Amino acid sequence: MPELPLPSSNRGIAVVSLGVSFVALGLKYAAYATSGSIALYADALETIINVVAAAGGLWALSVAELPADTNHPYGHHKAEYLSAVAEGALVVVTAFVIGDEAVHGWLHPNPPKAPWLGLGLNALATMVNLAWGLIMLRVGQKRRSPALVAGGQHVLSDVWTGVALVVGVTLIPLTGWVRLDAILAGLLAINVLRVGWEVMRESVAGLMDEAPEPETMDEIRAIIAANGKGAIEAHDIRTRIVGAVTFLEFHLVVPGTMSVNTAHDICDRIEAALRASMGSTLVHIHVEPDTHAKREGIVFWKGPAEACPAPDALPDTGAHA
Repeated sequence: MPELPLPSSNRGIAVVSLGVSFVALGLKYAAYATSGSIALYADALETIINVVAAAGGLWALSVAELPADTNHPYGHHKAEYLSAVAEGALVVVTAFVIGDEAVHGWLHPNPPKAPWLGLGLNALATMVNLAWGLIMLRVGQKRRSPALVAGGQHVLSDVWTGVALVVGVTLIPLTGWVRLDAILAGLLAINVLRVGWEVMRESVAGLMDEAPEPETMDEIRAIIAANGKGAIEAHDIRTRIVGAVTFLEFHLVVPGTMSVNTAHDICDRIEAALRASMGSTLVHIHVEPDTHAKREGIVFWKGPAEACPAPDALPDTGAHA
C-alpha cells in the first residue's frame, strides 16, 4: 500500500493536523446543531481542544526544529514536551466542562431532535479523525516526536468516544431513555480526563529526563558491545531522550599504552553505529586508562590490560555484558 505524500518536517505535519482538526470541529458542531444532543455537544467541545492543541503543537514543533544557539547549546527539542503538557492540561479542563454539561443534562433532560442527521455527521468526523490519528501516531513514533505522538493519541481517543457516542445516541430514540444522552456525556468526560492525565504524565517524564525503557537501554548496550573491539570495558552508561534526539554518555576504558588515534577510532566506530541505529544521537565518551577499569558494565577484555590485543587482532565475538 503506497504511503501518503506527507510533509517531510514535523512542522508540516502539525500544519496538516490543524487543518484536519478544523474539519472535524465543523462536522461535529454541525452534528450538535442539527440534533441538540448534549453528548454530541460534549464531543464538539472536546474537539475545540483538539484545535487549540494542534495550534500549540505547531508552535512547539516550529521551536523544536530551530538549530542550537548560544542560549540553547543542546537545541530546542524540549519545546515539544511543553506543548504536550499544555495539551494535557487543556484536556483535563475540558473533561470538567463536559462533566458539568452532563450533570445539567441529567437534571434537565431534553430529547435530541433529528438525531440521525447528527449521528451521520458525527460518524463522518470520526472516520476523518481515525485516518489522521493513525497517521500521526505512526509518523510520530517513526520520527520520535512527543508532540506528534501526543497529538495522535489525543485524536484516536476522540475516535473511540465518537464510536461510543454514535452507538449510544442511536439508542436514545429507540429506547426513549432521554437521560442516556447525559450519561454518554459523563462517560466522555471520564475518558477525556484519563487521556489528559496520560499525556501529562508522559510529557513530565520527558521534561524530568526520565530514563528510557529497558528495551532501549538493552539496544544501546548491545550496539556498544558489538562495536567496542579494542577497548577493555564501557561503564557508567547514562542516557536520556529529548524529542527525536538521544543524549548518551559513558566511560570507555582502553589500555594505557593505546595511542590517542586508536582510541579515537574506537569511539568513532561506536558513535557511528549508535547513530545508524538510533537516528539523531549526541554521544559523549570519556576515555580512561586501564587503571580505571571497574570490571563492570560492558567488559570487552577480561585478561590483564597489558595482554589486551590490538583492535585488528581481536575476533568479532562480541563482548560480555
